[in-house]
Amino acid sequence: SFGLTSAAAIAVSLIVSFTLTPMLAARWIRPKSPKSQAPEVPSQGESDNAEGLEALDLGHGTDSKSGWLWRKIDGTYTWLLRLAMRFRWAVVLICILTVASIVPLYKFVGMAFLPDEDESLFQVNLRGPQGTSLSATQSMLDRIARDIRGEVPGVKNTLVLAGFGRGSGSNNGFINVALLPVAERKKSQADLINQVRGIAKKYSSKDYQVTVSAASSIAGSIGLGRGGSGVGYYIAGPNMAKLTEYANAMVEKMKQDPIYRDPDTSIEVGNPEVRVRIDRAKAADLGVRAGDVAQALNIHSAGQITSTFSENSKLYDVVVRAEEQYRRDRSNFGNFAVGSSKGGTVDLARVVKIDEGLAPSSINRLNRQRQVTVSAGLPPNASESDAVAKMERFAKDLNMPAEYLTGVTGQSKELQKAYDAFLYAFLLSFVFMYLILAAQFESFIHPITILLTLPLSIPFALLSTAIAGQTLNIFSALGILLLFGIVKKNAILQIDHTNTLRARGLARYDAIIQANRDRLRPILMTTLALVAGMIPLTLGSGAGAATNRSIGILVVGGQSMCLLLTLLAVPVFYSLFDDAKEFRIFRIFGAASDKLFSVFRRKRADA
Repeated sequence: SFGLTSAAAIAVSLIVSFTLTPMLAARWIRPKSPKSQAPEVPSQGESDNAEGLEALDLGHGTDSKSGWLWRKIDGTYTWLLRLAMRFRWAVVLICILTVASIVPLYKFVGMAFLPDEDESLFQVNLRGPQGTSLSATQSMLDRIARDIRGEVPGVKNTLVLAGFGRGSGSNNGFINVALLPVAERKKSQADLINQVRGIAKKYSSKDYQVTVSAASSIAGSIGLGRGGSGVGYYIAGPNMAKLTEYANAMVEKMKQDPIYRDPDTSIEVGNPEVRVRIDRAKAADLGVRAGDVAQALNIHSAGQITSTFSENSKLYDVVVRAEEQYRRDRSNFGNFAVGSSKGGTVDLARVVKIDEGLAPSSINRLNRQRQVTVSAGLPPNASESDAVAKMERFAKDLNMPAEYLTGVTGQSKELQKAYDAFLYAFLLSFVFMYLILAAQFESFIHPITILLTLPLSIPFALLSTAIAGQTLNIFSALGILLLFGIVKKNAILQIDHTNTLRARGLARYDAIIQANRDRLRPILMTTLALVAGMIPLTLGSGAGAATNRSIGILVVGGQSMCLLLTLLAVPVFYSLFDDAKEFRIFRIFGAASDKLFSVFRRKRADA
């Protein structure tokens, strides 16, 4: 949707610039008097000295650019431009250092899947011990909800649901806490969540676990099981006891790191069960098979349909099972009988041993492997990529056998997919821009000069995000693509006008200086217009403000801070690549490209 919207807007602006803008200019712009007309571009001989360059400046005498402020801006930029052209390799070194700063800045800023949006809603999750009744869970949730409504300002209402949440048993439940709109409360959602987390600690114990997390519209659909900003990591393998051991070890390490909030595992051990162990040798001697034991236990405890009977045109199942008084006590299982292949029946107590134990309430699987998920919440504006990297280090430190697999899941998995997709999109954008620019300039060198300025904008975009205390996310990453288009546009203006002046006979150095001075004003105008248009995004509030702010801050800060460097780097790169044409390999490559483009020009002329 972002790409379609941008492409449609640019297409409409192209039509307007070819039709409406010239028509309005012809009607509204007054013709200048003969005295104010700018002189013609001097000849090659005149342009080689300072007088030729000064002659080009005479036309600005009666222009609106002759104001005091513009003279200061133009004079300062011209001085910096001459200085940059004099020390070109110093500018190249600054550009290299700037691009190299992308890696440390990215590590400092970090990346999250979604911005921390104030949706006026968060969730309190409760998990009690196995066997907790639904009424006990409901009572605990009601007490927590009552404290939240009484102690936390800005709470609109609470909704308590017992028997639901991260688990499906009667020991699970959650509270949806709805807040007043942002404009009607003094504290942010993050501050209120921290306050509720303090209330939750009063109810948390060894048996009861109470966690608080922001609501998320996608958390449930991607399988994380935790709302808001969070990370998920799975461990899969054959042995459930080992999985539980590894998961608990990771949780203990995560509890020691302040970046994680309420780390927990998806497994709930504590569900009582009866384990029946068959004495294989004795059962074989008595002619009892394991399947017969399982069938006998199923008939006596759960029951089995043996036949049906009809009454009043209706069929009813006949279920055979032991009476309730025998099913109520586990010790009676040994009195059940099982059929023998040698004839007659055998008491189960002779061939089985019955033990009591605890087991997981449910077992999740991934690719037919048993799986345990370790998840945790994150504080506002925390880097999900850093949190996932730490979890990967924790898992590596456990030295698990080869048959145990690990990986990210839920929102963390979506973050990695988005990261890879953006790298692919950035690569394709560079390729497409190069192809289009090569065709427009009829050169393979000038597009490289333009595209070299694009990485210069990334460090400043990351720096502006860091200054605002935010992290990169899938929305602000789209702003980098928008930033590429703006920086590329400025470089096109500079190089195209430089080529035009050189084609008219002006020397390279003079053409570079004059072209960049001429294009400084439109570049500043478009940049200021863009920044002004983005200011409402950076200052907005209400629903969706965090998403808009993440894009606005990145574009405004990145474009504002990289503007001067790109204005100086483009002419420097242009001159360096022009000097490189003197090398033999570039002369051969240039001759081949000129021949190729000449064929295209002839075909275009014929058409």
